[in-house]
Amino acid sequence: MKKLPAIFLPLTIYLIINGCAGKPVKTEEKNNCLTEQMEKTMTLDSVRISPVEDELKLTGKVTFDEDKVIKVYPVVSGTVAEVKVEIGDHVSKGQVLAEIRSLEMAGVESDMVVAKSDYEIALKSFSSMEEMFKSGIASGKDYTTAKEELQKARANLDKATTISGIYGGGNKVYSVVSPINGVIVSRNVNPSMQIRADYSDDLFTISDLKDVWVMANIFESDISKVRKNYDVEVTTLSYPNKILKGKVDKLYDVLDDMTKVMKARIRLDNYDYMLKPGMFANLTIHFREELEKPVISSKAVIFDNSKNYVVVYKGRCDLEVREITIYKTLDDTTFLESGLKTGEKVIVNNNLLIYDQLSD
Repeated sequence: MKKLPAIFLPLTIYLIINGCAGKPVKTEEKNNCLTEQMEKTMTLDSVRISPVEDELKLTGKVTFDEDKVIKVYPVVSGTVAEVKVEIGDHVSKGQVLAEIRSLEMAGVESDMVVAKSDYEIALKSFSSMEEMFKSGIASGKDYTTAKEELQKARANLDKATTISGIYGGGNKVYSVVSPINGVIVSRNVNPSMQIRADYSDDLFTISDLKDVWVMANIFESDISKVRKNYDVEVTTLSYPNKILKGKVDKLYDVLDDMTKVMKARIRLDNYDYMLKPGMFANLTIHFREELEKPVISSKAVIFDNSKNYVVVYKGRCDLEVREITIYKTLDDTTFLESGLKTGEKVIVNNNLLIYDQLSD
């Protein structure tokens, strides 16, 4: 076979290349379809319109429920014989808190004895007069007089009995008792202490700590964001993982001259006595803004190259990576400014894997 001249070599190479180019060449197409297994385990979230929710972080302090705080004052003068309770003790209604030896009690008991004796005498006199009146021996006037004396003696006895009951009664000792079930939160009395007639301080302060208040501090810039009945979550330093839920019960529409904050009151159930007056509290107030935005689960959002994306699902083989603009993110909820329409569906789980595949 004769060799081709060098001049024909370029032409030959050209023909070979163009001959090959005329035939179809198989290329590997990119597969953007989800597997059946992935589609079965996939979670979707539909875009919906919702009022924009927000939250406000505040600080505060646990205090007594002032509606359930009782101050116990002495009603007699004398010497404190015994104090039976300490601060923090749980007490029951009627339980003796302290005992005071008092000369006033002697007078009360004396009045009680005299009133009881007068009543017994008046009762016997009336009974005798009643028999005589029925027999025609006594006049109606005498009978009426005896009856009036009995009524007067009865009234004096009732009065003496009531006073003795108020003072506790018995052996020159006045018993200070608890008027409610609660906890001793303040004690201003000690054994051998002299109580004078003009003593104006309370002996004990008792609070029913089954309900407490949390007083929140609202700075002037946040006053417009807080309304009565807003939901509040409360945590304390002692129990940071325990979230207590309540509502804004009252707003105090004045600013403190020193701190320049307005107070808000949150009433909390404290059935297990976990909350102690004086505890520091962190509060999160949840509220809604006066506008609506498209909303999706925050888990559907993918952050990449300083932008936010979602994977829009239209079908197993119809997926789209789309950039979105976020208005606000609150926990597991993301409010959108743009990028999605109501009713569109986005992939929530395994979305990063699918995003990487579609973005290659």
